[in-house]
Parts: sequence; C-alpha cells; structure tokens
Amino acid sequence: MSFAPFMENNRSMLSLIKEIEDIQPAALYGRVVSVQGLLVEVAGPLYAMGVGARLSIETGQAGKVVPCEVVGFRGEHALCMPFGALEGVRMGCRARVQSTEASVRPSSAWLGRVVNAMGEPIDGKGPLEKGPSSFHLRNMPPPAHKRRRVGAPIDLGVKALNSFVTCCAGQRMGIFAGSGVGKSVLLSMLARNTSADVSVIGLIGERGREVQEFIEDDLGPEGLARSVLVVATSDEAALMRRQAAYLTLTLAEYFRDLGQDVLCLMDSVTRFATAQREIGLSAGEPPTSKGYTPTVFSELPRLLERAGPGTGEGTITGLFTVLVEGDDHNEPVADSVRSILDGHIVMERGIAERGRFPAINVLRSVSRTMPSCLSEDNQQLVARARKLMATYSDMEEVIRLGAYRPGSDATIDEAIHYHDQFEAFLNQPKGGAVAFDAGFAKLADILVTGDQEDELGA
Repeated sequence: MSFAPFMENNRSMLSLIKEIEDIQPAALYGRVVSVQGLLVEVAGPLYAMGVGARLSIETGQAGKVVPCEVVGFRGEHALCMPFGALEGVRMGCRARVQSTEASVRPSSAWLGRVVNAMGEPIDGKGPLEKGPSSFHLRNMPPPAHKRRRVGAPIDLGVKALNSFVTCCAGQRMGIFAGSGVGKSVLLSMLARNTSADVSVIGLIGERGREVQEFIEDDLGPEGLARSVLVVATSDEAALMRRQAAYLTLTLAEYFRDLGQDVLCLMDSVTRFATAQREIGLSAGEPPTSKGYTPTVFSELPRLLERAGPGTGEGTITGLFTVLVEGDDHNEPVADSVRSILDGHIVMERGIAERGRFPAINVLRSVSRTMPSCLSEDNQQLVARARKLMATYSDMEEVIRLGAYRPGSDATIDEAIHYHDQFEAFLNQPKGGAVAFDAGFAKLADILVTGDQEDELGA
C-alpha cells in the first residue's frame, strides 16, 4: 500500500492549518498623512506597527494596493517605504496592518522554480506549494557556540577554485570583480557543476534582460532542476532588492535544516548594500563613507553570518559577489565584506581581456581553510605552483619587454617554462566541469611529470 497520497494530504492539511492560524482576529488600519519622495508617513495603531511590520495602502484605484514596510518612526507617525510604485497614494488613504514580521513557507517543491522577493512565482509554472512551517526572512544566525565547524572540501567543478582557492562545506567566500568581468558566468558554472545537494541563487538588482539569458543559457535545465532562483531586477524598489537577499538566505536555511548541503550564490552583495543605503537615507540616516549609511555596515554581517555550518548536519556554503566600483578593491563595501567572509576570490579585467576565463587571479585570492583541508601532497603542489606564478608575475614586465636574458636565474627560467601550462590549466570553458581530484591530478601532471621529463632530457 502506498502512503504517498496520505503524506500529500497531511502536508496540505498542515499548510491549511498554518494559514488559518496566521489570520488576524481583527483588521487594524492607519491613515496616510504624508508622502515625501519614497517615504510614506502613516498615523494609526503604532503598537501594531513595529519596525519590519507590513502594511498595505489602499489607493482606491480599481482595487490597487501598495505593499509597504515600516522602517522607522517620527513623532506619532510610522515611516514606511513601498515595495512598488506610489502612484495613486494620497492623503487619507487607508493603510491596513498585514503582519508584524515578514515570513515565508517554503517546501521542497520550490526546486526548479523562479520567485520574486515576495516568494511569488514569476516563471509561469503555476502556484508554489507552501510548507507547514514559517521561516522569518530576517532570521538571526545560529549561536556561535553551537555551530559545527566547516566540513570537507566541496567540489565546485571549477579547477582554478578547487586547486588554488579550495572551499569547504559551510565556508563563506566573496567573489570580487568589476562589471563585465564574468561573475555571472562563474556563478552559473558553480551552480551546474557543484557537488552540493541544492543551489539557492539570488540575483539582486540584476539587469532585466539578463535574467532569462542566465536561466536558459548559463544555468540550463540541469542546473535549474536542483536550484531555487530568487530575482529582483534593478528597476524594482529598494525594499524588493533588499528582501530578495533576505529571502535567498531564508531558503538556504530551509534546505540546510533538512540536513542538506546547500550552495548559496548571491549576485551581488553590493546591490544589497546600495538598496540598504537608499532605505537608510530616506529614513533620515546620516551618510558616512561614500554615502553609505551606518545600517549598511550593521546589516552586512547579519546577512552574511547566516551562511555557514548549522547546528545540525546541513551546511550553507556561501559565495557572494562584490561589484567593486572602478575596480577599486578597497572601497567601503568590499573592505567590509572581505573582513566578514572566510576568504575572497579576485577576478581581474586584465585577465579577461587576454581571453582567459574564468578571469581569476589565484595569487590575490585566498581561502582561509587552506592548507588544513588538503593532503600533504596537494599542499606541496599548490605551494610550488603559486611560487612559480608569483615569480613570473614579479618579472612579467621585464620578460615582455625582452630585457630578461634566459639563464640569468634558474627560478625565473622555470617560471617562464611553466607559464603557458599554468595559463592553460586555469582556463576552463563555460560548459566544462572538472572534478576535484582530476584538477589536482592535472596539476601534478604539469609539475611532477614535467620535472621527470626534464631530468630524462638532461
């Protein structure tokens, strides 16, 4: 006898019970008393409108409703920001209090789906099945003393990362790059090729035309099948872009709590920070470094610390892109994120311009779990390869100008000998996947086999 129909009916019943429990016993309303730019002031039952509470402003235009969130208070009024356009909002409009805290009820049926920041489907595949439990969008990270340590190395499918910037299950890494250097393509390679159980991908402030291209060309059906995609395009309100980041981590936490290893990809943290800056400035916060408000630097750790190992078996391995303005890797957001995460991957425009993709500068990239997560043999391979790459990098200009005389220095001669082989090793086409052990085997083939051939030739 199959228990599948019974289990399905049981999940539906639990979901229905939860919806009934969430119904408010009485409707509470406030009134719009002022609109200034993106800020709406609402008078009413302040006891029910804490920071983060949701309101719906009724415009009276063919049932149009503008959802808002309380971001602060001024005197006897709640300061709200909209999730959409404010057209039609006027003095005296009713503002209904919807909930005191934003939450979502995900389920495993969300895999393979594309949702907006509200958790609503935008892929045309019908409604989403809701789970029985609510997950708050602004959960606190697990207690530090209860979290497990990072696990074994995770296979990301990209040999440059597996070999030189090894990432462990539950580690958090930043991908730092300027615009147009290939961050989105690298993320798609990770989502398709990783050994993680589930990928949760947040596209925050993405160009609208690129979303479908990312889904169809970069991610593909195979990558989408085990992923959940959260999308908030650049034309959406600041609250939507910020909430998309919160929802991305919330969905990752849901799958982590099921005991799964989750790869959480977010593009980009910079746009999350920009959205928070817009919200803070509208609420009256003073601008600080480069116009960013103090809450930007308090929200970043609260967001990023949610990734990592949990208290149970599941993990969230986080890879967050940082869009560095003008290729300045020391601008405020980049500097703050780098200090929070467990390592950083640096992508450079110069490498992309000479046709090597992914354009990762392995010498400037660091994983804080290395070398403790690698075997002794692999550590020696990586250390030697890095030394040769660094030697070539130091002498690159002299070599290109033809000012170096071969035979002057044995170490430089060796670095020149291996340079083209390292470049070929670090290059990987978008559709290709290289397993963790295969990457180290190829690196050993370059260094160890090459040395043996040189000795035989001598």
